[in-house]
Amino acid sequence: MAITMKESRATKAKITAYIATFTALVFAATSVIVVETPATKGFFNLGETMVYTAALLGGIVVGTIAGGLGSALADLYLGYPHYAPGTLIIKGIEGFIVAYLSSRFRRLNIAQWKVVSVISAIIAFGLVAGLGYTYYRGETILYFLGSEVKFSIPGELWFILGALLSLGILYLGFKYDPKVGGDVYAIILGGLEMVLGYFTYQVVVLRYPPMVAALEIPVNLGQATIGLLVALPLARTIKAMGAKVET
Repeated sequence: MAITMKESRATKAKITAYIATFTALVFAATSVIVVETPATKGFFNLGETMVYTAALLGGIVVGTIAGGLGSALADLYLGYPHYAPGTLIIKGIEGFIVAYLSSRFRRLNIAQWKVVSVISAIIAFGLVAGLGYTYYRGETILYFLGSEVKFSIPGELWFILGALLSLGILYLGFKYDPKVGGDVYAIILGGLEMVLGYFTYQVVVLRYPPMVAALEIPVNLGQATIGLLVALPLARTIKAMGAKVET
């Protein structure tokens, strides 16, 4: 019993250290590069790189706390207190989703994995085609370096992009097993929660018109994409070195 208690204390200490470390890393990654979105008074950042890494390496507790707390503290530090309450919840849920689904997907057999791939492809197509066609067709204004750039986007483009994303998801699901593709799916779904979460927060809490809130959707999608491209190889490299805690 004494040995078990000692191991339990060591595990808790390790988890606490992971929480503190990744909270600081999420804060730093969010703060290092800031590109403001004038329309929504939000900003582009690299926080997702560490939110996803924390979730993949530390598991549910670490991913949830570090993702939410580190990001919210960065909002306060950078002068965006109006986003901090929403960020605490949205990024915390994002970290939870990535950690939880990553663990669950790895346990699926091949048949179950293919079913998940098909469902994910359908959802991805619906979101890209639906949101893009609704909010980003016709004349669109892009805010770049403080200037407005106007251009026109055909509605059909979003159906093409949705189809390409769906095909990519299906390829990943049928080409690779859950241990390889599960982390990718988990990050994609966590990223979608973040994108929809901020859109909802801006409309419901900050009272922005939906068309204004929608201007930040591409920014948040960019954050999620960069987060996936950085966090996936980084987490796998660190795992290979033996540094991993799952809670």
